[in-house]
Amino acid sequence: MKEINLTGKKRTDVGKKAAKSLRKEGFIPCNMYGEKESISFAIAEGELRKAVFTPIIYVCNIDIDGTPHKAIIKEIQQHPVTDAMLHVDFYEINETKAITVGIPVKTTGHAIGVRDGGKLAMSIRKINVTAPYKQIPEELTIDVSSLALGKSIKVGALHFDGLDIATSPEVVVCSVRMTRQARSAASGEEEGAGGEAAATEGAAAE
Repeated sequence: MKEINLTGKKRTDVGKKAAKSLRKEGFIPCNMYGEKESISFAIAEGELRKAVFTPIIYVCNIDIDGTPHKAIIKEIQQHPVTDAMLHVDFYEINETKAITVGIPVKTTGHAIGVRDGGKLAMSIRKINVTAPYKQIPEELTIDVSSLALGKSIKVGALHFDGLDIATSPEVVVCSVRMTRQARSAASGEEEGAGGEAAATEGAAAE
């Protein structure tokens, strides 16, 4: 997992009024949870955006008033209309403790079903895995080369060395769906075959 450095400052005043005041000053109120006591702090919005608005899952090295902490983002609260950040929760980690985090899925290969006229459709974009953070990759690669038309790949069929998969095994990751063009082609072939059969029968009758 990639790492990013952030700087925070402890906050002593908590509550809606204090949080609103912080946001007006350009800071986002945050909490950090872990094995020890939780910490209330704030990070400049412009700095925090680099870790939040990205597909990359970062390990955050957070300096809070001179004390280093290593954490991952646990939850982001956003405004329902503007999507502006309102509050961010972090979860403190270490090199040995296993964590569960959603990792982006990347496909490789050209599916057989796509060559036959289908379309590859992703049902989920991330798979939850559990492991010490240093064993967790930036993305999970899935080979779809043998995926036929109308078939799918479920989480239960996947395996990644050193990782325990936390997402339900019944969840579909991707599938090759029949397109209208493929249906039309298949229908045309069936009609053509039917016509040829009828012509053959007619010739035999003569």
